[in-house]
Amino acid sequence: MTDHITRRDFVKGTFAAAVAGSAALTCGDPGATASSDSEATQGPRPVRSARVVVVRDEAALGTGHEVNVAVLDRMVADTIVRVTGQRTADAGWRALFKPTDIVGLVPTPHLNPTHPEVFSAVRRALVACGVPPENIRDAQGGIDKPRACTALIAMPGLKAHWLTGIGTVLKNYIVYSGRARDFHGGDSVNLGSIWLLPEVKGKTRLILVDALRPLCDKGPQPDPRYMCDYRGLIAGTDAVAVETVGLQIIMAKRKALRGEDWPLSPPPLSVAAADEKFGLGTSRMSEITIDRAGWAQDVLV
Repeated sequence: MTDHITRRDFVKGTFAAAVAGSAALTCGDPGATASSDSEATQGPRPVRSARVVVVRDEAALGTGHEVNVAVLDRMVADTIVRVTGQRTADAGWRALFKPTDIVGLVPTPHLNPTHPEVFSAVRRALVACGVPPENIRDAQGGIDKPRACTALIAMPGLKAHWLTGIGTVLKNYIVYSGRARDFHGGDSVNLGSIWLLPEVKGKTRLILVDALRPLCDKGPQPDPRYMCDYRGLIAGTDAVAVETVGLQIIMAKRKALRGEDWPLSPPPLSVAAADEKFGLGTSRMSEITIDRAGWAQDVLV
C-alpha cells in the first residue's frame, strides 16, 4: 500500500507540474527559425520530463471493428486516473476541469477521424463530473472555436499523413491557423506555432489520442491495408510527448509490415521542432516515462 501511495503522489506531482507548465507557456514568434539570433542567446535546451499513458483492451473493438462502448468507458476512466494520479476517474476529471469551464473537444474530422464513441465517452465523463452539457463544445474548426473556450481537450485519431508525415496531435489544431496550406511539406516544421496562438495557448489540459484503429500510412484516402486494431488510448498533458509516443507506435507498425525500416515521407519534422524550436514539450524518448496498462500484445512501444 505504501508503494502504491508513493507512486500515486509522484504521478499527481508530475501531473500538476505539467499542467502548470502548460499554462505558463510564453508565446514565441511563430515565424522564428531554429537558428535565429534570439534562440541562439537562450542557451542549451532545458531538460524536460513527461509521462504518457497507453491503455489498451482487446475487447475494445469487435470483429467488424465496431467499438464496445462499455469497454471504452472503462478505458477512458483508467486513462484519466493514470494521467492525473487521482484515486477515481471522477476526481481526475475534476482535477482537470471546473464546472465553470467552457470545454472544447477537438477531434480529428478527416482521414481516420476520431471515433464518435470516443467523443461521446469524454462528453459523458465531463457531464458526470459536473461540467454542464451546454459548456461542452465541439471546438474543431475556425479560430473562433478555441477563442470561446477556457479549456481544450485535443482528441485526434492516430495516423500518418501524406502532407505532414505525422498527422495526429500537433496537426489537430491546423485549421486554427486560418492558412492550413502554409503548414504542409517542409513547412510542417512550424505546426507547433499554432499551439502558441493567443486563442489557444495554455488551454489544452489533456491530450487523448484515439488509437483504437490507427492508420500507419498516409492517404490521402485511408487504405485498410495500413490500418490496425491497436485498441488503445494514448494520453498525457505534454502534447509533444504524446505525439512522440504515437509516432513510435506508427513507425514500429510500419517496420513490422515491411520487415525493415519504412521512413515516413515527408518526414515528421514538426515533432522535434515543437520541442526544440517552440518549447511545447519533449520529443526525446529518454525524457518520457510510459505508463502501459491492459492488453500487452503488439504494444509496439
